[in-house]
Amino acid sequence: MRWDSQRVDRERERSLPGLDVERVRTFDAPEALGINFHEVRAKSGLNKVPGTYLPFNYTINAFRGCSHACAYCLKGDTPVLMADGSTRQIADIEVGDRIFGTVRSGPYRRYVTTEVLAHWMTRKEAYRIRLADGTELVASGDHRFWTRRGKWKYVTGAEQGRRRRPHLTLNDQLAGTGHFATAPHHSEEYRRGYLCGMIRGDGHLGSYSYLRKGRGVVKVSRIRLALTDLEGLRRTKNFLQQWDVRTKEFLFAEATGTCREINAIRASSSHSINAIRQLTAWPRSASDDWCKGFLAGIYDAEGSFASGRIANTDQVIIDWITYCLRRLSFAYAIQRTANENGLTYVRLTGGLKDKLRFCQTVDPAISRKRSIEGIALKSDADLQVVSIEPLGRRVRMFDITTGTGDFIANGVVSHNCFARNTHTYLDLNAGRDFEREIIVKVNIPELVRAELSRSSWKRELVAIGTNTDPYQWAEGRYRLMPPILEALRDTRTPVSVLSKSPLPLRDLDLYLELAEVADVSVNFSVPTLDEKIWRETEPHTPHPRKRLEAVAKFNEAGIPSGVLVAPLMPGINDSPELVEEIVSLAEEAGATFVNGIALHLRPGVKEVFMSWLSAARPDLVPRYEDLYRDRAYAPNTERNRIAGLVRSPNRSQDPRYRRRDELAARRSASAERDEEPAPAQTTLF
Repeated sequence: MRWDSQRVDRERERSLPGLDVERVRTFDAPEALGINFHEVRAKSGLNKVPGTYLPFNYTINAFRGCSHACAYCLKGDTPVLMADGSTRQIADIEVGDRIFGTVRSGPYRRYVTTEVLAHWMTRKEAYRIRLADGTELVASGDHRFWTRRGKWKYVTGAEQGRRRRPHLTLNDQLAGTGHFATAPHHSEEYRRGYLCGMIRGDGHLGSYSYLRKGRGVVKVSRIRLALTDLEGLRRTKNFLQQWDVRTKEFLFAEATGTCREINAIRASSSHSINAIRQLTAWPRSASDDWCKGFLAGIYDAEGSFASGRIANTDQVIIDWITYCLRRLSFAYAIQRTANENGLTYVRLTGGLKDKLRFCQTVDPAISRKRSIEGIALKSDADLQVVSIEPLGRRVRMFDITTGTGDFIANGVVSHNCFARNTHTYLDLNAGRDFEREIIVKVNIPELVRAELSRSSWKRELVAIGTNTDPYQWAEGRYRLMPPILEALRDTRTPVSVLSKSPLPLRDLDLYLELAEVADVSVNFSVPTLDEKIWRETEPHTPHPRKRLEAVAKFNEAGIPSGVLVAPLMPGINDSPELVEEIVSLAEEAGATFVNGIALHLRPGVKEVFMSWLSAARPDLVPRYEDLYRDRAYAPNTERNRIAGLVRSPNRSQDPRYRRRDELAARRSASAERDEEPAPAQTTLF
């Protein structure tokens, strides 16, 4: 495959920020269409491994980025549910924002707050999805939504062929809260309504008289509002300032073991009192904005999200609450108590979708009173898919990465892209850049040679393939490994290589030359031989049987080659029959070792894996939540069980070991010759 030499770019606009890019190349190979390979000159070739917990101290990595990352995306005006209960268009989301996602807890998925880790824009073919409750979403065909049957489904797909994958049909019901309502504009009428509801609900406006020496009877009026939530207090203070009412904020009551701190605002000037009396007067004709503001204010003062109720003892206030609810088309029920003070509750009927629609429609200030944290993912919203239609054009779309692997997009649970955000360390975004902007350290062979040739180099073991596969697709075009192996050979540096590709066979002669002077092992990862499991877990890697064939050829040549059965995932590829088949074939291939390693889920990787598991094997989610709760590694009992699945290969009669022993003997003899002292210089006298 030739370089597309007409597409070598040197223009500054193609260079990526944070990197000294010499040039950008593209290949015309089918596997590389649309991918830019950014050739950079790295500053170092050897990477020092921190700590002492690994059997090696140095690694070499020639590539950064992955052309196999997934891409989903939603149209920019799609609203996303924020952690404070408000909504924001996905185009306006920023890294670090707190939003709602979901996690499985016990028998249900539940809403939890999570952080936005990455955000980017791309252009993709668009599809419009309409739901029975009126929700409309515009997404790419690769976007996925969570269904009530507990599965992730793509927007588009096929029943057969290369596009075969779980996809939405008109029978599917999505899961979520139901479509979002539009937040109100804080107009003058809204602000008046809010102040009326808040001050009438929880404020104290009163007058009193006292006798002042030399001045007679003095009449004083004062307004005071005390709350435990500063959000409601600050909004009230800000709204009052717009009518030139200045209030003083003060500590009303300190926190105790059972009560939170209470803060308050107050004002006592005649101007302030007169203005507040006018602002809280009942209107002769209430507008929609006034009704929304009033409901937000009275809810901040006397409402509860958990019960969906607003309480008060004043019948006039109760009447205004019910009037505003009817005007805004909210169903409610009145619950009167037997209390002498006439305490009455107005309760919103319906479930979570109605409570959330109320909060989004009226926009109360107190986020605690609009949080859905911990609520089960159950709803009576009619989220059946009624149509999926292509728009016939590419549109700007946005996607995010979150800590939970999902988010709530216009009332439905939406999968996010879990592409690694390590590209952001290079001032690259985690979306299209991660997929299409591959970093190639073109000078890494010369760097490695220079660093290994230093007098201070102690010929320590170097591991290649612990971070990124050194024999991924791009290596077939760049051929960075041969000169790296030559540098290792010339400096007699021991090396251990790990790959998921049979491509190391290309460099077999170099490995043999290196094995004459240093310890060498070329090992392969083979987690499963099951076709279905392989395609689900490693869809873009060479067939695992090809890797075992490579193990055999390396061992036949005398290069030690073993098999790492990793990761072994409970309930997926850990059946004794599947593992024994790998061990048997590895034994036939002369594997020097066969080790099994249980799956470990570090932060970041855990969210990625659990998102995949929820889509592919939702039945296993509770088991994994139990195994990996608050830990990256499986419990000792599980790790011991998995280690016991893998037996050591029988190597006693294998003739290939004699060839490896011969190489080792020649290597040892060469090392002894190097250590012999030079003969003393003879003299004439």
